[in-house]
Formats: sequence, C-alpha cells, structure tokens
Amino acid sequence: MGSVDPERIQFEAFKALPRDAPVEMLNLVRVRERAAYAADHPLHGKGLSGLEAYRNYGRDSASVFSRVGGQQIWMGRPETVLIGPVDERWDIAFIAFYPTAGAFLEMVTDPVYRQAVKHRQAAVADSRLIRMAPLAPGAGFGEVGQEGKE
Repeated sequence: MGSVDPERIQFEAFKALPRDAPVEMLNLVRVRERAAYAADHPLHGKGLSGLEAYRNYGRDSASVFSRVGGQQIWMGRPETVLIGPVDERWDIAFIAFYPTAGAFLEMVTDPVYRQAVKHRQAAVADSRLIRMAPLAPGAGFGEVGQEGKE
C-alpha cells in the first residue's frame, strides 16, 4: 500500500519546524488506474480514472490554495528513474510554493480543502510530499545556497 496521507509523527515534525518562513513542497504522485472513492462519496462507482479524480482535487482545492498564497512554481512528467529504486514510478511531479509553512497548515485545515482532499485520497496510489526550504541556486551542482547544509 502506498503513502497517501501523512502519518501523525510526520505531521507533528512538519508543525515543529518554523511556520513563518517560505516553503516549497516537492510533490511526487502516482495515480491509481481507477479512482477509489469511499462508498458514501457521490462519485463512488462512477468509473473515474485516478487522473480524473486528481484533476477534481486540483479544481476543488484551487480557491483555498490561491487564497493562502500558494503557487505551483514547477511541474513535470517523470519519464524514468536514473538513480533510485527502479520500481518507483511517478505520474506527476511538481513544486508548490507557500509564503509560509503556516499558510500550508491553514490550507490543509480549511473546510473546503478537507472536502477537496477526498478526491486526492481516491486518486493517489502512492506519493511523496517533501517540505523544502528555498535556497538560492548556484552555478554548478556542488554549489548550494548560503543556507545549505555544511
């Protein structure tokens, strides 16, 4: 079974980090062939694909994402794994920017978002969501921003 929602310990670790600094969230998503809505959801049994359900998630969460200052700053379609587990496959990769970690927390606790996330839960077979502190890029691979780990 894949990772779809954060475990309590992971969410607590996220909340323990500074909330007033900008964050960029790396999202890696593999969607199900068929969406798996809960039996009491109106779209249960409608035959939607995982991608269609994920698009519903994007549509229904967009107003909250925008209101908290979120922006999608990069998106790509992964093609192959060059370094890493060969059985790991992703359909969607993107980076979402939030002006603060607090803005992200505001989004995920918003009632409109909490309804929209049901589409994500039905859509996603596996995912990774990685909080990153923005750094200034260097000219080469070995150059990291001033805040990089020494």
